[in-house]
Amino acid sequence: MPVTLSSVDFPKKPGVYLFKSEKGKVLYVGKATRLNERIRSYFAANPDRQMIPELVRRSDAVECMVTPSPEEALILERELIRQHKPRYNSMLKDDKSFPFLVMTNEEYPRIMYTRHPPKGSMRWGPFANVGAAKQVMQLLRRQFGIRDCKELLPHGCLSMHIGLCSGPCISGEGYSESVDAAKRILNGDAVELLEEFAVQMDTASQEMQFEKAAKSRDMIRAIRITTGQHVVSSKVYRDCDALGIAVQGDLAAVVVIHANNGIVQGQEVWPMLHRGDTSETISMFTSEHYASRTPPRLLLTPEPLADGTEQWLSSRRGSNVEVRIPVRGDLVTLQTLAQQNAMIQVERLSNRTSGSLEQRAADEGAALLGLEQLDHIVCFDMAQLLGDERVGSSVTFRNGRPHKKEYRKYTVKGDAMDDLRMMREVVERWLKRQDEWPDLVLLDGGETHLSTISKLLEEHGILGRFELAALAKREETLFRNDQTPLVLDRKGRVMVHARDEAHRFVNTFHRKRRSRSRLQDPLEEVEGLGAKKMQNLLRHFGGRQGVAHASLIDLKTVPGIGPSLAQRIHEAMQQ
Repeated sequence: MPVTLSSVDFPKKPGVYLFKSEKGKVLYVGKATRLNERIRSYFAANPDRQMIPELVRRSDAVECMVTPSPEEALILERELIRQHKPRYNSMLKDDKSFPFLVMTNEEYPRIMYTRHPPKGSMRWGPFANVGAAKQVMQLLRRQFGIRDCKELLPHGCLSMHIGLCSGPCISGEGYSESVDAAKRILNGDAVELLEEFAVQMDTASQEMQFEKAAKSRDMIRAIRITTGQHVVSSKVYRDCDALGIAVQGDLAAVVVIHANNGIVQGQEVWPMLHRGDTSETISMFTSEHYASRTPPRLLLTPEPLADGTEQWLSSRRGSNVEVRIPVRGDLVTLQTLAQQNAMIQVERLSNRTSGSLEQRAADEGAALLGLEQLDHIVCFDMAQLLGDERVGSSVTFRNGRPHKKEYRKYTVKGDAMDDLRMMREVVERWLKRQDEWPDLVLLDGGETHLSTISKLLEEHGILGRFELAALAKREETLFRNDQTPLVLDRKGRVMVHARDEAHRFVNTFHRKRRSRSRLQDPLEEVEGLGAKKMQNLLRHFGGRQGVAHASLIDLKTVPGIGPSLAQRIHEAMQQ
């Protein structure tokens, strides 16, 4: 069945996309600065290329792979075209290649910037940012005196006389050490050189030599840009798979990025049913994925694998398989790329299936409560700190999904200091603005909250117009009028989700309100003094003035306040 625009959900990020046939054959590879905008052009009424209608008609799926930058997308597109030789990429099958920085295999190696590296040479790249690569080559020549001339001249050359070459043609002393240092830079170990340029830049700025400082700044930028262009290509990528995983609810996406011969060669995406343990999901996927294929020499994972999995992989391969959670270097970059793509893919998978999954959660919740439907839920929650910044919120769920356009924030206007009267005020204000009633109004609280709001609805003559319930955090117990309390299980997850979302939303609002007065309240800045301990402290001394006049010994008597915390509180209040 031909692919349609409605079946394609790409992110607003740079990357490559692949049109595939029903049998999985790659028909076309393209690149984009913004994938979501680029893919729309293939479904326009008047496409800009003649081959597009036929390509879309022959394609059954379109996949994407995000990259950190458009330059990386350019490189990856080329590598995928070389690998798959897609039928509709004929216009791109030319002799163009991307440039490399090269160190030749000679007695006195020379550095080159070329699209056709000599045999036996060490190479770095390919580089999409041509200007930065050239600048770094000049930097290495200037710093380390690496030659670039095609032959050694007995009397030296112009580069030697102007300081761009150390003149190994005359004396090769120390030249091998310089070459080794330059190789370290190209391998990404540029920390020391970057620090030297940073010092030079700061010194020049202090001496008001701003032109010299700008040159140092440009060199730092050139090194970072060039050494950072190794995401889709690196000399350490040798028969390596990087696994990335991202989770949304019960759904997980596992991405496998395979790299070999120094280059990322492509990715596979696998949807998984997630049971709550990421390590277990990764281990299960690994055992299924490599049951029908040879494992790589190196496997990068975001989580440790289950016991015995690494040994099983080695037996499947017939030689040792190293499983690693990378912490530094290019392998971390590759692992991060797998994680980023997993996050993109799980969002796409979720968007395809969320309607059914989340609607199913709403339907299960309705059946649990004995309602015809539970497609419209409004949930209320309150937040305060001893009467300071009294706020409330309401969140709305439609068809099991958060509907953020209908989220509302409330600042309590009355003099109520307790959650019950505060919630009554907020719900009453909400009632006056409604032109449709939800299927369920859910309160974050217990029986007392339910009773208070029931009386409010009765006073307004609307009790019974919609279902009213209160959900207590303890054991996730749901209270309803004239009903036995119900402990929610997985079938009631839509109500737990709504309550948790209301809690998150109101606490975010509350923190923002409190942050405005932090400069006037030194207690807010005390490390280790959370909301609960602060509440105990204020109650013990009757307010902030009491805390300010309390001695260090008095502070130590407050439950939950240890000696070191008491010392920090005392110092903060004495400033």
